[in-house]
Amino acid sequence: MTHESLIALALYALVTSVTPGPNNLMLLASGVNFGFRQTIPHMLGIALGFTAMVALVGFGLGAVLTLFPIVFNVLRVLALVYMVWLSWKLASSGSLGSGDAKARPMTFIEAALFQWINPKAWAMALTATTLYTVPDMYYLSVILVAGTFGVVNLPSVSCWAGFGVALRGFLSVPARLRIFNVGMALLLLLSTLPFIRELIP
Repeated sequence: MTHESLIALALYALVTSVTPGPNNLMLLASGVNFGFRQTIPHMLGIALGFTAMVALVGFGLGAVLTLFPIVFNVLRVLALVYMVWLSWKLASSGSLGSGDAKARPMTFIEAALFQWINPKAWAMALTATTLYTVPDMYYLSVILVAGTFGVVNLPSVSCWAGFGVALRGFLSVPARLRIFNVGMALLLLLSTLPFIRELIP
């Protein structure tokens, strides 16, 4: 892999990691509702889970799913159901520090597993392993692609949790927080529209 290719890969990883998507919208909401420290497992789950996903897609899982598209469609349906549930949970969450025992940030394992039903994560992983791997050194280039995302992803997604923390003071008013949470829930639902269209014949 050339120096220019590595720079292009790093830029791709940065742009795709830092732009809005299900992961970043949920981190923004988690930063607001739970603070930065409690959101760290969520951030680590995204970063490490997605890095592992890129590696596995590059090492052959993507080809398997291409051969058996029904599996991919099942994952998409599960993703839709789960994201609707997440949106409902977010829209109905209480005020900051409300003490609601049911309200908690996403765990490391939950965030890592979420990558497998996250449509943006699939698009990123498949595109990266298609564009930036080199046939002559394929397995090494897969590792380089996954490693680049591992380095770039965590600081990128952490910004969204930080933005959420910065909004905590303004959103300490229950009415404002409710509007914010409902708005984030609607945006999360909107982020599913592209792959809903793909499911409809």
